[in-house]
Amino acid sequence: MGDRATKPRTRQIERGFLNLLFFLFMSLTAGCSIGPGSVTRDRLDYTGAVAESWKSQMLLNLVKIRYGDTPVFLDLGQIVSGYTMQSTVSASGNIFGVQGFLPGTNPTNSIGLDAQGQFTDRPTITYTPLAGKSFAQSFMAPIPPAALISLIQAGSPVDVVLRLTVNVVNGVHNRYGGDLMARRADPAFYPLLERLRRIQLAGAIGMRVRQVDRDEATFLTFRGKVDPSIEADIQAVRQTLGLGHNAEELRVVYGSAAANDKEIAILSRSILEVMVEISSFITVPEAHVTEHRVDPTAEPEVGPSGPIRPLIRIASSRERPPDALVAVPYRDYWFSIDDRDVTSKRLFSFLYFIFTLVETGGGRETPTVLTIPTG
Repeated sequence: MGDRATKPRTRQIERGFLNLLFFLFMSLTAGCSIGPGSVTRDRLDYTGAVAESWKSQMLLNLVKIRYGDTPVFLDLGQIVSGYTMQSTVSASGNIFGVQGFLPGTNPTNSIGLDAQGQFTDRPTITYTPLAGKSFAQSFMAPIPPAALISLIQAGSPVDVVLRLTVNVVNGVHNRYGGDLMARRADPAFYPLLERLRRIQLAGAIGMRVRQVDRDEATFLTFRGKVDPSIEADIQAVRQTLGLGHNAEELRVVYGSAAANDKEIAILSRSILEVMVEISSFITVPEAHVTEHRVDPTAEPEVGPSGPIRPLIRIASSRERPPDALVAVPYRDYWFSIDDRDVTSKRLFSFLYFIFTLVETGGGRETPTVLTIPTG
Protein backbone atom coordinates (compact mmCIF):
# COMPACT_ATOMS: atom_id res chain seq x y z
CA MET A 1 0.00 0.00 0.00
CA GLY A 2 2.84 2.38 0.88
CA ASP A 3 4.46 1.86 -2.50
CA ARG A 4 1.23 2.52 -4.35
CA ALA A 5 0.63 5.70 -2.39
CA THR A 6 4.00 7.16 -3.21
CA LYS A 7 3.91 6.50 -6.95
CA PRO A 8 1.36 9.29 -7.76
CA ARG A 9 3.36 11.68 -5.60
CA THR A 10 6.58 10.78 -7.43
CA ARG A 11 4.91 11.29 -10.79
CA GLN A 12 3.61 14.70 -9.63
CA ILE A 13 7.13 15.77 -8.63
CA GLU A 14 8.55 14.59 -11.94
CA ARG A 15 5.78 16.32 -13.90
CA GLY A 16 6.27 19.53 -11.94
CA PHE A 17 10.02 19.45 -12.56
CA LEU A 18 9.54 18.97 -16.31
CA ASN A 19 6.97 21.77 -16.47
CA LEU A 20 9.40 24.09 -14.70
CA LEU A 21 12.15 23.29 -17.20
CA PHE A 22 9.79 23.80 -20.13
CA PHE A 23 8.58 27.16 -18.81
CA LEU A 24 12.15 28.36 -18.23
CA PHE A 25 13.26 27.30 -21.70
CA MET A 26 10.32 29.00 -23.42
CA SER A 27 10.89 32.19 -21.44
CA LEU A 28 14.51 32.42 -22.53
CA THR A 29 13.93 31.56 -26.18
CA ALA A 30 10.68 33.46 -26.78
CA GLY A 31 12.50 36.59 -27.98
CA CYS A 32 15.22 34.88 -29.99
CA SER A 33 13.72 35.90 -33.35
CA ILE A 34 14.74 39.56 -33.09
CA GLY A 35 15.10 40.22 -36.82
CA PRO A 36 11.46 40.89 -37.86
CA GLY A 37 10.63 42.73 -34.66
CA SER A 38 13.58 45.09 -35.04
CA VAL A 39 12.59 46.38 -38.50
CA THR A 40 9.95 48.86 -37.38
CA ARG A 41 11.87 50.00 -34.32
CA ASP A 42 15.20 50.40 -36.12
CA ARG A 43 13.74 52.18 -39.13
CA LEU A 44 11.98 54.74 -36.97
CA ASP A 45 14.99 55.23 -34.69
CA TYR A 46 17.51 55.61 -37.52
CA THR A 47 15.16 57.83 -39.54
CA GLY A 48 14.82 60.19 -36.61
CA ALA A 49 18.55 60.15 -35.91
CA VAL A 50 19.47 60.84 -39.55
CA ALA A 51 16.95 63.69 -39.76
CA GLU A 52 18.22 65.33 -36.56
CA SER A 53 21.81 64.91 -37.71
CA TRP A 54 21.07 66.52 -41.09
CA LYS A 55 19.31 69.49 -39.46
CA SER A 56 22.12 70.11 -36.99
CA GLN A 57 24.84 69.79 -39.64
CA MET A 58 23.01 72.12 -42.04
CA LEU A 59 22.31 74.81 -39.44
CA LEU A 60 25.88 74.70 -38.13
CA ASN A 61 27.29 75.10 -41.64
CA LEU A 62 24.92 78.01 -42.32
CA VAL A 63 26.24 79.72 -39.20
CA LYS A 64 29.84 79.00 -40.24
CA ILE A 65 29.24 80.55 -43.65
CA ARG A 66 27.75 83.61 -41.96
CA TYR A 67 30.95 83.98 -39.93
CA GLY A 68 33.27 83.29 -42.86
CA ASP A 69 34.24 79.97 -41.31
CA THR A 70 34.83 76.76 -43.27
CA PRO A 71 31.75 74.56 -43.72
CA VAL A 72 32.34 70.81 -43.59
CA PHE A 73 29.85 68.22 -44.78
CA LEU A 74 29.84 64.52 -44.00
CA ASP A 75 27.64 62.43 -46.23
CA LEU A 76 26.01 59.51 -44.44
CA GLY A 77 26.80 56.47 -46.56
CA GLN A 78 25.50 53.17 -45.19
CA ILE A 79 23.95 51.96 -41.96
CA VAL A 80 24.27 48.28 -41.17
CA SER A 81 22.73 47.16 -37.89
CA GLY A 82 23.83 43.70 -36.75
CA TYR A 83 22.30 41.82 -33.85
CA THR A 84 23.56 38.75 -32.02
CA MET A 85 21.60 36.90 -29.37
CA GLN A 86 22.75 33.77 -27.58
CA SER A 87 21.08 31.86 -24.77
CA THR A 88 21.83 28.60 -23.01
CA VAL A 89 19.76 26.61 -20.54
CA SER A 90 20.92 23.63 -18.53
CA ALA A 91 19.22 21.70 -15.76
CA SER A 92 19.99 18.77 -13.52
CA GLY A 93 17.98 17.01 -10.87
CA ASN A 94 17.48 13.93 -8.79
CA ILE A 95 14.04 12.70 -7.78
CA PHE A 96 13.77 9.67 -5.54
CA GLY A 97 10.68 7.62 -5.05
CA VAL A 98 10.04 5.14 -2.24
CA GLN A 99 10.91 2.19 -4.45
CA GLY A 100 14.24 3.65 -5.32
CA PHE A 101 15.41 4.15 -1.76
CA LEU A 102 18.47 2.22 -0.68
CA PRO A 103 18.55 0.72 2.79
CA GLY A 104 20.17 3.03 5.25
CA THR A 105 19.96 6.18 3.06
CA ASN A 106 17.86 9.32 3.38
CA PRO A 107 15.77 10.21 0.32
CA THR A 108 16.61 13.67 -1.08
CA ASN A 109 15.25 15.60 -4.04
CA SER A 110 17.56 18.11 -5.78
CA ILE A 111 17.10 20.42 -8.77
CA GLY A 112 19.89 22.43 -10.42
CA LEU A 113 19.17 25.16 -12.99
CA ASP A 114 21.59 27.27 -15.02
CA ALA A 115 20.67 29.93 -17.62
CA GLN A 116 22.88 32.35 -19.56
CA GLY A 117 22.08 34.97 -22.19
CA GLN A 118 24.00 37.48 -24.31
CA PHE A 119 22.64 40.26 -26.56
CA THR A 120 24.87 42.38 -28.80
CA ASP A 121 23.88 45.36 -30.97
CA ARG A 122 26.79 46.33 -33.23
CA PRO A 123 25.77 48.94 -35.87
CA THR A 124 28.24 49.89 -38.61
CA ILE A 125 27.88 53.44 -39.99
CA THR A 126 30.01 54.95 -42.76
CA TYR A 127 30.64 58.66 -43.35
CA THR A 128 32.07 60.22 -46.50
CA PRO A 129 33.45 63.77 -46.42
CA LEU A 130 32.16 65.78 -49.35
CA ALA A 131 35.22 67.03 -51.18
CA GLY A 132 36.69 67.21 -54.65
CA LYS A 133 34.40 66.04 -57.42
CA SER A 134 31.54 65.20 -55.06
CA PHE A 135 31.60 68.66 -53.50
CA ALA A 136 31.82 70.39 -56.89
CA GLN A 137 28.87 68.44 -58.24
CA SER A 138 26.69 68.72 -55.15
CA PHE A 139 27.43 72.29 -54.04
CA MET A 140 29.04 74.24 -56.89
CA ALA A 141 26.91 73.17 -59.87
CA PRO A 142 23.87 75.38 -60.61
CA ILE A 143 20.45 73.90 -60.02
CA PRO A 144 18.92 72.93 -63.38
CA PRO A 145 16.19 75.46 -64.34
CA ALA A 146 13.97 72.61 -65.50
CA ALA A 147 14.07 71.19 -61.97
CA LEU A 148 12.93 74.54 -60.57
CA ILE A 149 9.98 74.61 -62.96
CA SER A 150 9.14 71.07 -61.84
CA LEU A 151 9.07 72.26 -58.23
CA ILE A 152 6.71 75.06 -59.15
CA GLN A 153 4.51 72.68 -61.13
CA ALA A 154 4.40 70.36 -58.08
CA GLY A 155 2.92 73.16 -55.98
CA SER A 156 5.93 74.80 -54.34
CA PRO A 157 5.30 78.57 -54.00
CA VAL A 158 6.81 80.21 -57.06
CA ASP A 159 7.85 83.31 -55.12
CA VAL A 160 9.77 81.25 -52.55
CA VAL A 161 11.43 79.08 -55.22
CA LEU A 162 12.62 82.09 -57.23
CA ARG A 163 13.73 84.12 -54.20
CA LEU A 164 15.76 81.19 -52.91
CA THR A 165 17.27 79.65 -56.04
CA VAL A 166 17.51 82.31 -58.77
CA ASN A 167 19.87 85.23 -59.36
CA VAL A 168 18.45 86.59 -62.61
CA VAL A 169 15.30 85.96 -64.64
CA ASN A 170 15.37 87.51 -68.14
CA GLY A 171 17.62 90.31 -66.92
CA VAL A 172 15.64 91.03 -63.74
CA HIS A 173 17.97 90.62 -60.75
CA ASN A 174 17.16 89.06 -57.41
CA ARG A 175 18.66 90.08 -54.06
CA TYR A 176 21.95 88.47 -53.16
CA GLY A 177 23.07 88.34 -49.55
CA GLY A 178 26.73 87.38 -49.86
CA ASP A 179 29.32 89.81 -48.54
CA LEU A 180 31.43 89.76 -51.72
CA MET A 181 28.53 90.28 -54.12
CA ALA A 182 25.89 91.86 -51.90
CA ARG A 183 23.24 93.70 -53.87
CA ARG A 184 19.57 94.55 -53.60
CA ALA A 185 16.92 93.23 -55.91
CA ASP A 186 15.81 95.21 -58.93
CA PRO A 187 12.65 97.27 -58.30
CA ALA A 188 10.72 95.02 -60.69
CA PHE A 189 11.67 91.74 -59.00
CA TYR A 190 9.30 91.63 -56.01
CA PRO A 191 6.25 92.84 -58.00
CA LEU A 192 7.09 90.08 -60.49
CA LEU A 193 7.03 87.49 -57.69
CA GLU A 194 3.69 88.73 -56.36
CA ARG A 195 2.09 88.50 -59.79
CA LEU A 196 3.52 85.06 -60.45
CA ARG A 197 2.20 83.85 -57.10
CA ARG A 198 -1.31 85.09 -57.88
CA ILE A 199 -1.14 83.40 -61.28
CA GLN A 200 -0.01 80.16 -59.65
CA LEU A 201 -2.81 80.26 -57.06
CA ALA A 202 -5.29 80.69 -59.92
CA GLY A 203 -3.92 77.52 -61.54
CA ALA A 204 -2.82 79.39 -64.65
CA ILE A 205 0.84 78.24 -64.71
CA GLY A 206 1.64 75.04 -66.56
CA MET A 207 4.65 73.03 -67.64
CA ARG A 208 5.35 70.98 -70.74
CA VAL A 209 8.32 68.82 -71.71
CA ARG A 210 8.94 67.79 -75.32
CA GLN A 211 11.74 66.95 -77.73
CA VAL A 212 13.43 69.80 -79.60
CA ASP A 213 16.29 68.95 -81.96
CA ARG A 214 16.83 65.59 -80.24
CA ASP A 215 17.04 67.30 -76.86
CA GLU A 216 14.45 67.36 -74.10
CA ALA A 217 13.21 70.91 -73.57
CA THR A 218 11.07 72.37 -70.79
CA PHE A 219 8.37 74.93 -71.56
CA LEU A 220 6.39 77.21 -69.26
CA THR A 221 2.81 77.96 -70.28
CA PHE A 222 0.12 80.37 -69.14
CA ARG A 223 -3.44 79.11 -69.33
CA GLY A 224 -5.52 81.20 -71.71
CA LYS A 225 -9.00 81.50 -70.16
CA VAL A 226 -8.58 83.09 -66.74
CA ASP A 227 -10.13 85.78 -64.60
CA PRO A 228 -9.55 89.31 -65.99
CA SER A 229 -7.44 90.26 -62.97
CA ILE A 230 -5.21 87.23 -63.52
CA GLU A 231 -5.01 88.04 -67.23
CA ALA A 232 -3.73 91.49 -66.27
CA ASP A 233 -1.06 89.87 -64.08
CA ILE A 234 -0.02 87.58 -66.95
CA GLN A 235 0.37 90.51 -69.32
CA ALA A 236 2.37 92.43 -66.70
CA VAL A 237 4.68 89.43 -66.27
CA ARG A 238 5.15 89.21 -70.03
CA GLN A 239 6.02 92.89 -70.18
CA THR A 240 8.48 92.70 -67.26
CA LEU A 241 10.30 89.71 -68.73
CA GLY A 242 10.16 90.96 -72.32
CA LEU A 243 7.99 88.08 -73.55
CA GLY A 244 5.80 88.05 -76.63
CA HIS A 245 2.13 88.70 -75.95
CA ASN A 246 0.99 85.82 -78.13
CA ALA A 247 3.61 83.21 -77.21
CA GLU A 248 1.77 80.17 -75.82
CA GLU A 249 4.90 78.22 -74.90
CA LEU A 250 7.95 79.82 -73.30
CA ARG A 251 11.11 77.74 -73.42
CA VAL A 252 13.07 77.66 -70.15
CA VAL A 253 16.85 77.91 -70.57
CA TYR A 254 19.87 78.55 -68.36
CA GLY A 255 21.30 82.06 -68.56
CA SER A 256 20.79 85.67 -67.58
CA ALA A 257 19.30 86.99 -70.84
CA ALA A 258 16.86 85.42 -73.28
CA ALA A 259 17.71 85.01 -76.96
CA ASN A 260 14.19 85.98 -78.06
CA ASP A 261 10.76 86.85 -76.72
CA LYS A 262 9.79 83.16 -76.46
CA GLU A 263 12.41 82.23 -73.88
CA ILE A 264 12.66 82.50 -70.12
CA ALA A 265 16.34 82.60 -69.18
CA ILE A 266 17.00 81.63 -65.56
CA LEU A 267 20.43 82.13 -64.00
CA SER A 268 19.98 79.67 -61.16
CA ARG A 269 22.10 79.41 -58.06
CA SER A 270 24.22 76.59 -56.78
CA ILE A 271 23.55 74.97 -53.42
CA LEU A 272 26.46 76.93 -51.96
CA GLU A 273 24.95 80.20 -53.21
CA VAL A 274 21.59 79.21 -51.73
CA MET A 275 23.30 78.62 -48.38
CA VAL A 276 25.07 81.97 -48.57
CA GLU A 277 21.74 83.66 -49.19
CA ILE A 278 20.02 81.90 -46.29
CA SER A 279 22.92 82.57 -43.92
CA SER A 280 22.56 86.30 -44.52
CA PHE A 281 19.27 86.23 -42.59
CA ILE A 282 20.88 84.90 -39.38
CA THR A 283 20.56 87.35 -36.49
CA VAL A 284 24.02 87.44 -34.96
CA PRO A 285 24.96 88.67 -31.45
CA GLU A 286 25.73 92.39 -31.20
CA ALA A 287 28.89 91.54 -29.26
CA HIS A 288 30.28 89.66 -32.27
CA VAL A 289 29.44 92.57 -34.57
CA THR A 290 31.18 95.01 -32.23
CA GLU A 291 34.24 92.77 -32.14
CA HIS A 292 34.23 92.63 -35.96
CA ARG A 293 33.83 88.87 -35.97
CA VAL A 294 30.82 89.06 -38.31
CA ASP A 295 28.97 91.65 -40.36
CA PRO A 296 25.65 92.99 -39.03
CA THR A 297 22.40 91.56 -40.30
CA ALA A 298 21.10 93.54 -43.29
CA GLU A 299 17.88 95.49 -43.03
CA PRO A 300 14.88 93.92 -44.81
CA GLU A 301 14.14 95.11 -48.33
CA VAL A 302 10.92 96.88 -49.24
CA GLY A 303 8.51 95.64 -51.87
CA PRO A 304 5.22 97.00 -53.24
CA SER A 305 3.38 95.74 -50.14
CA GLY A 306 5.93 96.95 -47.59
CA PRO A 307 8.98 95.32 -45.97
CA ILE A 308 9.87 91.93 -47.45
CA ARG A 309 9.75 89.16 -44.87
CA PRO A 310 13.07 87.32 -44.48
CA LEU A 311 13.17 83.92 -46.11
CA ILE A 312 14.04 82.39 -42.76
CA ARG A 313 14.56 83.52 -39.18
CA ILE A 314 17.56 82.08 -37.33
CA ALA A 315 18.07 83.57 -33.87
CA SER A 316 21.01 83.62 -31.49
CA SER A 317 21.01 83.52 -27.69
CA ARG A 318 23.30 82.84 -24.76
CA GLU A 319 21.17 79.99 -23.45
CA ARG A 320 19.79 77.08 -25.40
CA PRO A 321 16.19 77.89 -26.38
CA PRO A 322 13.63 75.55 -24.82
CA ASP A 323 11.36 75.23 -27.88
CA ALA A 324 13.50 74.93 -31.00
CA LEU A 325 13.17 72.87 -34.15
CA VAL A 326 16.97 72.67 -34.21
CA ALA A 327 19.66 74.39 -32.17
CA VAL A 328 23.47 74.27 -32.43
CA PRO A 329 26.22 75.85 -30.30
CA TYR A 330 28.83 78.11 -31.91
CA ARG A 331 31.26 80.59 -30.31
CA ASP A 332 29.54 80.45 -26.89
CA TYR A 333 26.11 81.17 -28.37
CA TRP A 334 23.17 79.03 -29.45
CA PHE A 335 21.74 79.47 -32.95
CA SER A 336 18.26 78.10 -33.48
CA ILE A 337 15.04 78.02 -35.46
CA ASP A 338 11.89 78.43 -33.39
CA ASP A 339 9.59 75.43 -33.61
CA ARG A 340 6.63 77.85 -33.64
CA ASP A 341 7.90 79.69 -36.73
CA VAL A 342 6.10 77.66 -39.39
CA THR A 343 7.43 79.67 -42.34
CA SER A 344 11.05 79.24 -41.30
CA LYS A 345 10.51 75.55 -40.57
CA ARG A 346 9.05 74.96 -44.02
CA LEU A 347 11.89 76.72 -45.78
CA PHE A 348 14.51 74.86 -43.75
CA SER A 349 12.86 71.55 -44.67
CA PHE A 350 12.58 72.74 -48.27
CA LEU A 351 16.38 72.95 -48.33
CA TYR A 352 16.52 69.16 -48.20
CA PHE A 353 14.49 68.87 -51.40
CA ILE A 354 16.66 71.50 -53.07
CA PHE A 355 19.66 69.31 -52.33
CA THR A 356 18.13 66.39 -54.21
CA LEU A 357 17.89 68.46 -57.40
CA VAL A 358 21.65 68.30 -57.93
CA GLU A 359 22.08 64.67 -56.86
CA THR A 360 21.99 63.11 -60.31
CA GLY A 361 23.97 60.09 -59.21
CA GLY A 362 26.03 59.82 -62.37
CA GLY A 363 29.10 61.54 -60.98
CA ARG A 364 29.00 60.29 -57.43
CA GLU A 365 31.82 58.15 -56.23
CA THR A 366 31.34 54.44 -55.74
CA PRO A 367 30.13 53.81 -52.19
CA THR A 368 32.27 51.92 -49.74
CA VAL A 369 31.66 48.17 -49.81
CA LEU A 370 31.22 46.72 -46.36
CA THR A 371 31.88 43.11 -45.41
CA ILE A 372 29.82 42.14 -42.39
CA PRO A 373 30.67 38.87 -40.62
CA THR A 374 27.70 36.58 -40.13
CA GLY A 375 29.24 33.97 -37.88
